[in-house]
Amino acid sequence: MQKNREQWNSKIGFILAASGSAIGLGNIWKFPYIAGENGGAAFIFIYLICIAIIGLPVLIGEILLGRTTQRNPVGAFRKLSNSSFWASIGGLGVLAGFIILSFYTVVAGWSLGYIFEAISGVFYDFNKIESAGIHFQTLTNNVTWIVGFTAAFLLLTMAIVYAGVQKGIERGSKIMMPLLFVILIILMIKGLTMPGAEKGVAFLLEPNWDNVTGETVLLALGHAFFTLSLGMGAMMTYGSYMKQSNSIMSSSLQIIFLDTIIALIAGVAIFTAVFATGQNPSEGPGLIFLTLPVVFTKMTGGYIFSILFFLLLSIAALTSSISLLEVVIAYFVDEKKWDRKKAVLIFGGVTFLVALPSALSFNLIKDVTFFGLNYFDIADYLASNILLPFGGLFISIFIAWIWGFDKVFIELKKGSESLFEKHIWVINAWKVFIKYFAPVLIFLVLLSKLGILDVIFK
Repeated sequence: MQKNREQWNSKIGFILAASGSAIGLGNIWKFPYIAGENGGAAFIFIYLICIAIIGLPVLIGEILLGRTTQRNPVGAFRKLSNSSFWASIGGLGVLAGFIILSFYTVVAGWSLGYIFEAISGVFYDFNKIESAGIHFQTLTNNVTWIVGFTAAFLLLTMAIVYAGVQKGIERGSKIMMPLLFVILIILMIKGLTMPGAEKGVAFLLEPNWDNVTGETVLLALGHAFFTLSLGMGAMMTYGSYMKQSNSIMSSSLQIIFLDTIIALIAGVAIFTAVFATGQNPSEGPGLIFLTLPVVFTKMTGGYIFSILFFLLLSIAALTSSISLLEVVIAYFVDEKKWDRKKAVLIFGGVTFLVALPSALSFNLIKDVTFFGLNYFDIADYLASNILLPFGGLFISIFIAWIWGFDKVFIELKKGSESLFEKHIWVINAWKVFIKYFAPVLIFLVLLSKLGILDVIFK
């Protein structure tokens, strides 16, 4: 263990912080939407299987690498392998986290800005989605608005990471995660009590196996991997602050439970309101920034619920962004021996500079494209389609084929002694999943994201 290196003050602090990393913007809109469009409960069933054979094994592995070495991703791989190649694999995780943070803060800035839009009551000017769309385009075309809220959101992120692991990230997570859950419950209850809400519940939760295809399984696989912030070093970094006495197995299960249940509650909250007000669900930012502002104008108490919703969205984004910044900060603190405060100030500033082209991709440089993609899209494609699955693939390979299970089990047993004694089959199942299933399935996700599978099966 490194001298004077911080640790989580409590197990619940780690679980809430790691869950916050996993729970982001995608949980609020992406998971409910793809579930509804791809068979509802049928998709959720397939997704849970994918979580069991790819998400949970890699999550356990990432946390284990961090806790064992008490290092950031670069230091963790270097310590266990003494290899520059594997250290560079850790470096890709740090790079992925940095790139994601640079464009994630732009979208998160929109959610922060929309809190003020909701407070101003501007949504009541919207009778149709087209009106909300024009307003959204006007805002994102406004350089001052989009850059200003990107900077504001990044400053919030920096402030929490600046305060440290216990006083910043852990304390913040203990406040934000319960608040997020309370707001979600309030919004869900409101949605369920609206006339016509049953259509939204049916959209999300009724099983429709006719909508399940091979593409559905790939969607479930991909989301099972990406929803848990795997492959970017966040869970490894958070694991490096974990005490040896805490069980990685039980903590991982609790993280996955919170991530999944919050996505489902968010889906019920959103789609009951959407269907009850006669709107059509649409994917991505369109649902959040175009459809929902209209929904709020058509529901009793919509003014208050609109503020609560965008506060919820901003909290979810913030708990994820602090984990992304922490990956970069941990690298410079561990490997370069920088002071945390210095690292946060410098790389918070660097992140803002790198985020500027993403923010300006919606206005000043929107016509600057490469292969049909603007700067924002390129950053998203590089991180999400290449770096993350690539990182996850090599993490599973390293644990199963390089590190070796004799050493792995020694470390994994710490804090999980009773599991090894009474339910060894669980450990053996994890061994099979991380050694065989995870690498193959993550490789399929990588091929799918790169569009190679579409070419093969045409």
